[in-house]
Amino acid sequence: MGKITGFMEFQRQEEGYLAPEARLKNYKEFVIHLSHDQAKVQGARCMDCGIPFCNSGCPVNNIIPDWNDLVYRGHYREALNVLHSTNNFPEFTGRICPAPCESACTLGIHELPVGIKSIEHKIIDEGWEHGWVVPQISDVKTGKKVAIVGSGPAGLAAAQQLARVGHDVTVFEKADRIGGLLRYGIPDFKMEKHHIDRRVEQMEAEGVKFRTSVLIGKDFPATVANGSKETIFPEDLEKDFDAVVMAGGAEAPRDLPVPGRELKGVHFAMDFLPQQNKVNAGDKIKDQIKATGKHVVVIGGGDTGSDCVGTSNRHGAASVTQFELMPMPPEQENKPLVWPYWPTKLRTSSSHEEGCERDWAVATKRFEGKNGKVEKLIACRVEWKDGKMAEVPGSEFEVKADLVLLAMGFVSPVAQVLDAFSVDKDARGNVRAATEGDSSYKTSKPGVFAAGDMRRGQSLVVWAIREGRQCARAVDEYLMGSSVLPR
Repeated sequence: MGKITGFMEFQRQEEGYLAPEARLKNYKEFVIHLSHDQAKVQGARCMDCGIPFCNSGCPVNNIIPDWNDLVYRGHYREALNVLHSTNNFPEFTGRICPAPCESACTLGIHELPVGIKSIEHKIIDEGWEHGWVVPQISDVKTGKKVAIVGSGPAGLAAAQQLARVGHDVTVFEKADRIGGLLRYGIPDFKMEKHHIDRRVEQMEAEGVKFRTSVLIGKDFPATVANGSKETIFPEDLEKDFDAVVMAGGAEAPRDLPVPGRELKGVHFAMDFLPQQNKVNAGDKIKDQIKATGKHVVVIGGGDTGSDCVGTSNRHGAASVTQFELMPMPPEQENKPLVWPYWPTKLRTSSSHEEGCERDWAVATKRFEGKNGKVEKLIACRVEWKDGKMAEVPGSEFEVKADLVLLAMGFVSPVAQVLDAFSVDKDARGNVRAATEGDSSYKTSKPGVFAAGDMRRGQSLVVWAIREGRQCARAVDEYLMGSSVLPR
């Protein structure tokens, strides 16, 4: 490593944020990136640990010690090459990945871990700034055609890898813009959409074709169609292409079937968040769901719930409250017990810091209102014993609620797509496909593959990129008999 004793000399330095009063005025990113000197110090903290658990902690197996050392030495272009060798889109992961690599950092056993995510962020931003991110156009054409269903991170990763080995790739997206949940699930203040746009431009130069507002399947309800202008049946897709990759998301949300659920003002998070992203992109939304001046209750303590908090605060909500069914986690993890695995601990996001009342071990009993409009939420305290939940007697309470946002995760992909392809499902309603051996990423339908959330269920952007890359290799082997693509 560049500085053998760096981990003993330097402290972790976090990326900074603009003050809440400044960032709440718009939907722009507000992270203050590391300077060159700060990134060098972070790179110097990488401790030459011998067995880099960060590599295995990272789902795409980023070669982290190598680019830490290159950043310490100021060799950013070489660091970018190493980063891109495992990750097609580090500008996405450097912004929205929760960084399981840092939880696995060996230094993290007794000190704060190396700021791996901030270094990754620095490397890719340097790459774009200096024009080092360029199309990689294949010298050969195989004559094979591949259809990718879904343009989220799994679909984009698979498409880019397959195009780079000479296949003719077309990506189909049901929304009006490319990006999947990157486009319409992640608020702009966490990741501005020009990051997606310039990757799409790169991929188009590499030969990838994109078709938006196209549904693949049949018998879609209007809520799923969501303005799509064209429907293509899977059998036609299978006839026109040599291979098909199912790379959509796990978009069926978990509902809350309690009395009053039908009242106006109770919405799924993914009815709320995409609308603001569309408005930011210049669209006009009729009857947009707005939190302005309202008492907002967010049900669900994960990232989607946090995104609802940040968006509600930017709307100018009167108050924002977030409930989580599980108990409040410890403020500090038990490192000897959980390292190098992802720990359960209290996590406070930048959106929470902007203004939010948080409460744990709370269950919603019903919604109440007048004239068909929600006005309050009736909840109770719960306790957990032996993995079972029980209401705490006499703990019922009520909260003002003009807008309730359900952010409790997703249960499965949209069933109409899977049923239309006639592929086998697993017990959770995802596409059944293994990740190892001769059946790698293959569905029960010959020539049809699956990757990302549609195969594994709701997960992280970094897992989607990993699966998209690995699936691309499986498709290439299926079409050509062998593959030079990395796994």
